[in-house]
Amino acid sequence: MSGQPDRGELAHALRRAARGDVEFGTAARALTTMDASNYRRVPLGVVAPRDAEDVAAVLTVCRLHGVPVVPRGGGTSIAGQATGTGVVLDFTRHMRSILSVDPEARTAVVQPGVVLDDLRAAAGAHGLTFGPDPSTHSRCTLGGMIGNNSCGAHSVAWGTTADNVHRLTTTGFWGDTHHLARGWAGAPAGLRELVDGHLALLRTGYPTGLPRRISGYAVDALLPENGTDLARAFCGSEGTLGVLTEATVRLVEAPRARALAVLGYADEGDAADAAAGLLPYRPLTVEGMAADLVREPAGLPRGGAWLFVETGGDSPAEARARAAELVRAAGALDGLVVDDPAGQRALWRIREDASGTATRMRDGSEAWPGWEDCAVPPARLGAYLRDFRALLGAHGLHGTPYGHFGDGCIHVRIDFDLLTAGGVARFRTFSGELADLVVAHGGSLSGEHGDGQARAELLPKMYGDELVALFGRFKDIWDPDGLLNPGMLARPHRLDENLRFAVLPREPVDVEFGYPHDNGDFSAAVRRCVGVAKCRTEGTSGADVMCPSFRATGDEQHSTRGRARLLHEMLAGEIVTDGWRSTEVRDALDLCLSCKGCRSDCPVGVDMATYKAEFLHHHYAGRIRPAAHYSMGRLPRWLRAAAPYARTVNALARVRPLAALAKRLGGIAPERDIPELAPQTFRRWFGTRAQPPAQVVLWPDTFTDHLSPSVGRAAVRVLESAGLGIALPPEGVCCGLTYVSTGQLDRARTVLRRTLDRVEPLLDAGLPVVVLEPSCAAALRTDLPELLADDPRAARLADAVRTFAQALEEYAPQWQPPRLDRPVAGQTHCHQHAVLGDAAERRLRTKAGLTGELSGGCCGLAGNFGFERGRDRRRGDGADSGSGPGMGHYEVSVACAEEQLLPSVRAAAEGTELLADGFSCRTQLAQLAQLEGRTARHLAEVLAEGLPGDPLR
Repeated sequence: MSGQPDRGELAHALRRAARGDVEFGTAARALTTMDASNYRRVPLGVVAPRDAEDVAAVLTVCRLHGVPVVPRGGGTSIAGQATGTGVVLDFTRHMRSILSVDPEARTAVVQPGVVLDDLRAAAGAHGLTFGPDPSTHSRCTLGGMIGNNSCGAHSVAWGTTADNVHRLTTTGFWGDTHHLARGWAGAPAGLRELVDGHLALLRTGYPTGLPRRISGYAVDALLPENGTDLARAFCGSEGTLGVLTEATVRLVEAPRARALAVLGYADEGDAADAAAGLLPYRPLTVEGMAADLVREPAGLPRGGAWLFVETGGDSPAEARARAAELVRAAGALDGLVVDDPAGQRALWRIREDASGTATRMRDGSEAWPGWEDCAVPPARLGAYLRDFRALLGAHGLHGTPYGHFGDGCIHVRIDFDLLTAGGVARFRTFSGELADLVVAHGGSLSGEHGDGQARAELLPKMYGDELVALFGRFKDIWDPDGLLNPGMLARPHRLDENLRFAVLPREPVDVEFGYPHDNGDFSAAVRRCVGVAKCRTEGTSGADVMCPSFRATGDEQHSTRGRARLLHEMLAGEIVTDGWRSTEVRDALDLCLSCKGCRSDCPVGVDMATYKAEFLHHHYAGRIRPAAHYSMGRLPRWLRAAAPYARTVNALARVRPLAALAKRLGGIAPERDIPELAPQTFRRWFGTRAQPPAQVVLWPDTFTDHLSPSVGRAAVRVLESAGLGIALPPEGVCCGLTYVSTGQLDRARTVLRRTLDRVEPLLDAGLPVVVLEPSCAAALRTDLPELLADDPRAARLADAVRTFAQALEEYAPQWQPPRLDRPVAGQTHCHQHAVLGDAAERRLRTKAGLTGELSGGCCGLAGNFGFERGRDRRRGDGADSGSGPGMGHYEVSVACAEEQLLPSVRAAAEGTELLADGFSCRTQLAQLAQLEGRTARHLAEVLAEGLPGDPLR
């Protein structure tokens, strides 16, 4: 068929043929226009097949309609090969089972949507692991790894994905099944004749001495001397030969103990020169990176670049001895050996986050993939890097190399200007010259992520025209209609076509926040998301928070990346055509908890809480808002009005029919209990006391003042015991949090300007502002200066904000807290983690003898989020991907709490102190944890109780 197919007819035919999810709506298409590359292509629709029969049915329908098909896993491909204009097959929803693990044969059978970390966990139960481990291991899929022939840090020990594949089951575009292993069985007709007719070319046309030769098709794997390995030849084919439905992969024995040697060098050239010399010591990794990519250098040895060299052993002593031997042999400026698992994880996180941090230069300018992973023979890496630096300089470009130095594979993001015609032209010229440089050093254009659209056009430079022509014939044998991921590898698109930035507005978008890290440009803020998808992990790491709604729903549109993609398409206006009024963007943001976790945990600092507030402001401008925006969004106003009648309000709230009516009118979830108002506000209590000269200002936030004044009273007692006099700001101050979180930004700005007017004398006096509620402190620290960038007082107040522990540490450094000597459980507030940091709190707990760790994640209440009734999410025929029935605000809130907070509290031994500095966290525990008389408390309350004298004074 020719021309554009009818989307409605195609969707109808697919729904009749397949049992999986068929989604042709706006949101589903918008979520899959991009992967982690510079490229964007708009699909017709998305299908999530349930099994191999579904895959065959979809391919048959698409062939009859002349529609291309693109297999997609985690969408973390960096060369554009996970984008397409036809039907995208999403394997992450249903085909994600580990079918078997055979510890004796050291194999596992997996479906293509299995996440690598899940396989590693299953294999780990038998002392085994899957060797290749890209930095995206927590969200990349085995299907995507096979499609790209992915590698990772441990390839110096265990090779590429192709080295670890035993057998593959694939479906061709005619719906036919192929079982691929060694030998010709399962090969499509004509393949053997093609190979036999070009033996000389296949034997001489590929570069040698390259552990990371990922570019092009591995047709040479079919040579008889190479074992005629069809499965290996299929690896790295980027979905252009067939669709993988099942894989048998090899597992390797995991070392019982590991140690990490971190070696410091003057620069990355010196580190690269040293890397190849470490390979005879048989390390597990030889990773390199330079100081440009390190946000926090703490824990790294002296140097301007580092090698991360991991060793293994049967015991910690053996692993450490091997690492120490490497340090002695490395010729480094400095080195250290880390053998405790927590220390190793902290250091590895620095390296793994480089794929995100590399997207922003030191000056804040943007850097992009495109030449992310070319590779040269390891012994030539230092020379190549020096030539590469010279080429960057000749073009006036900048980038910081890092990556798999032991394999000669370099990752780098370069500050290409991909927004203007001149910049794109320079990108093209530079790409051609860099390809020549890589080939001159005997290298491969791709050393890990595949060629995709970024490099396939340049393959003739590496392989010559004759072998590249053979690649085209190789693809045609597997895919005679040319509908499997067209434009990749064979007959590729130009590398400067389909750039994702071309559709974005060229003029700044009129917005409310200042976006200081993006030069005030909302488009640049949205562009921050490069698609590495750290937000798509299904479990948190340590104290990490991002992204609780994705972990609750498992749905791409409820991830930080998914929301950023929808905002990108909203700005583009091609799929999402109604701009700020878009219901698709609104629905995706509806389950965002505004936890701010992405602000710190996203490697590129995407700030979805701010983007959500911005969107809601514009979306509801001049329109009726949800009831919760009027009730909880304006909570400070209602609580001030209700304060004189607190006892009456509490009594009425205990009358169930009245409470139910109030919750319905206020947009509050019926499952929630309405918190009681304090009979005496904190401010009123404070006014009854004699006031010594003030050294600090204690901020009477809405929650402390009206709902938990005991926290304020306890803080006063502790601060005064530390010798700090306290002042309160005048009546009417507010951080604006509830207005910001509901997108009422005009009101927030009014409230904040009034606040600045009233606290200005205290700012002039140079007094620090102690804020007990972490979410309010975060609002003052970030939302205030970003909303009122034109008012210098906003930055002054933001700079004056201190948490309770920070104030004690900074202004009463000699004070010693009471020794409490008991374990703790509970949660670090997500805003504390994301904006404020909790180092001072940790040190204060240690001084007080409060032992143990608080959990990470998000409590799930998240201010108004967990109280909101939320939207009806029933899915009709043809609706877009959503969280599905039964996953409204309350259900997501509970799921978030059940992830870390509630289990940690339930598992706490008797006598454990339950800590939660946030009112939301304490409320969530009170309503869900069934604590049986125990209550979660603010750290100030716990410390005050330990002081001598009357704790209630």
